[in-house]
Amino acid sequence: MRDTFTIDGRRSRSFASLRMTTSLVSMVGVLLVAGCRQDMHNQPKFIPQRGTDFFADHRSARPQVVNTVARGQLQEDSYFYTGTVMGANGYREEKDQLPFPATMAVLEKGQERFNVYCTPCHSRVGNGLGAIVQRGYKPAGNLNDQVRRAQPLSHYFYVMTHGYGAMPDYSAQLSPEERWAVAAYIRALQLSQNATQADVETGATVQPLKDVATAKGLPEGFAGPWEQPTTAISARPKKTDEGTPALGPADGVDPKVFVPHSAEGKSSKPSVAPPAPGTGN
Repeated sequence: MRDTFTIDGRRSRSFASLRMTTSLVSMVGVLLVAGCRQDMHNQPKFIPQRGTDFFADHRSARPQVVNTVARGQLQEDSYFYTGTVMGANGYREEKDQLPFPATMAVLEKGQERFNVYCTPCHSRVGNGLGAIVQRGYKPAGNLNDQVRRAQPLSHYFYVMTHGYGAMPDYSAQLSPEERWAVAAYIRALQLSQNATQADVETGATVQPLKDVATAKGLPEGFAGPWEQPTTAISARPKKTDEGTPALGPADGVDPKVFVPHSAEGKSSKPSVAPPAPGTGN
């Protein structure tokens, strides 16, 4: 490209300025590219399951240091985290005991968590006829029948941790502290639904719920047994000689949970018939 000249023969200032600006932009661009070459697209990091030359064994995943425990995973109190203890016979077993005092704050936390996660199946009074059971889901256990009241306290913690039958586990939704709080509240709920005159203070009276409803002028049948929908089919027969604890049906079979490595959970292998002579097996 030829230089342009003005009438008096001087080079055009605009052309010189343009060429200088272009050069500066090019230099800045080169510097920026060189400055960003810290390989942002190829960061110096370890990728899972990929080898590396940094360590002598060429493994990016490092083995856990001997005699160390990850932060927050000590779990020194085995009963607090599992709900079972080592029995005298060498097997794990449940206990009817909380790992910490049952204060009012614990019971209130247990009630709050129970109302959130347990009532859809077990209802607010724990009779196993919650809202989704009323809509056809498999009936839940009645926490107030004789079978459930006889279970040790840690049994409920264990079931919440591992699940049982159609009930999924709630270990992701409830922390160990919250599971124990719910177990404590279940025990209080059982007492409230099966209270007798001997369970109250001197001078207080225990009235049947039906009498209370009648005195308040509520409709007849308001405090009667809850109706179970025909679509809610249970695999276990219901007991009839126990009545309707907490206005719900009682289970007729003990839904025993077998704790792994416990005396009850030790299953014997099925016997196998010997091969017939001449079969070569």
